[in-house]
Amino acid sequence: MTTRETIDYAKPFADALWFDILPRAAACPQLSARVLLHAGPPFLGAPPPPVINSAVQALLFEGLVSDAAAARELVLQGRAPLRPAQDYGVVTPLAQVVSASMLLIAVKQHGRIGYAPIVEGSVPALRLGSAAPECLRRLRDVGAWIDAALAPAVRREPLALAEIIELAIAAGEECHSRTGAANEAMISRLSGLDADGAARLRAIPAFVLTVLMAAAATALRIDGCAIDAIGGNGIDFGIRRRGDPAWRQMPAEPPCGSRLAGSDATIPLPAIGDSAVIDFCGLGGQALSAAPSLASEWRGALPADALTRRQELLDPRSGIVDPERIVRAGVAPLINLAILDRDGTSGLIGRGFYTPPVALFR
Repeated sequence: MTTRETIDYAKPFADALWFDILPRAAACPQLSARVLLHAGPPFLGAPPPPVINSAVQALLFEGLVSDAAAARELVLQGRAPLRPAQDYGVVTPLAQVVSASMLLIAVKQHGRIGYAPIVEGSVPALRLGSAAPECLRRLRDVGAWIDAALAPAVRREPLALAEIIELAIAAGEECHSRTGAANEAMISRLSGLDADGAARLRAIPAFVLTVLMAAAATALRIDGCAIDAIGGNGIDFGIRRRGDPAWRQMPAEPPCGSRLAGSDATIPLPAIGDSAVIDFCGLGGQALSAAPSLASEWRGALPADALTRRQELLDPRSGIVDPERIVRAGVAPLINLAILDRDGTSGLIGRGFYTPPVALFR
């Protein structure tokens, strides 16, 4: 069996630098203020309730509507267009919708730049498809602090991410479902971060998640990789191959895994989130051998080869999943994802993994 000591999990991120924080309007100036960016492939019909909740929150955040009811009408009528974030170099977690004024983490590697929205807090949260007003209050508060204090520090001294990944792996995390050690490693290495700033980031253990997502987005776009985009939208799971303008998508199933207490009867949402880019870059579901406690938590649901599947699927030169290897092996990569409530009322109901259909990669 492979072990975390013999695998270079950070290989795809060797030169990744977190170098800036900026609003979406600056990163994607071609987009109008009404355009909202979502995870995964395009919607072929109405979006699921958690994404509608997030779109409503985004329009309220932008001040484009006076109340939630008006925002919902804009979304349902298509007057606030929803577009795949990855088509614009942005990756967004779970159900979070990205609007023009939201701040984005910017990571660069080999001339590519990847963007991902900041995480504003724990439960309830925008990425969980919450309609709670406190999400926007926290986003404004955290955003003001980041704009005033954290962004200038990152611009002065960009943060290398490979060592953070290595430290998290050594601590028994796979850098997707579990990110506490990665978050702490990030905090300890951010230049000029005072005690108040460190406390703010420690209160958001998932803050580092979107930093890693932005880094993975750059790794996928390095020359030689076969896939530019991968993720779920809560209805379909899809990929976009290098050079193809359109996504290939298929109906998704909910992730398998463990449920939070009292949520066993709640109907789960099919796989959602652009954080699949992390797993495609060799972490998450491809790093379960480095995260024994997580693998133990899901023992009853994981396939027999869960800890060794990466050997068949990853290109050893890049450390990134190769779609041709998926087809040859007849098995797809494991994608670690949170499990959300289908109806957009309960938010987070568990965490687990999703296995996309092999046919998607043919």
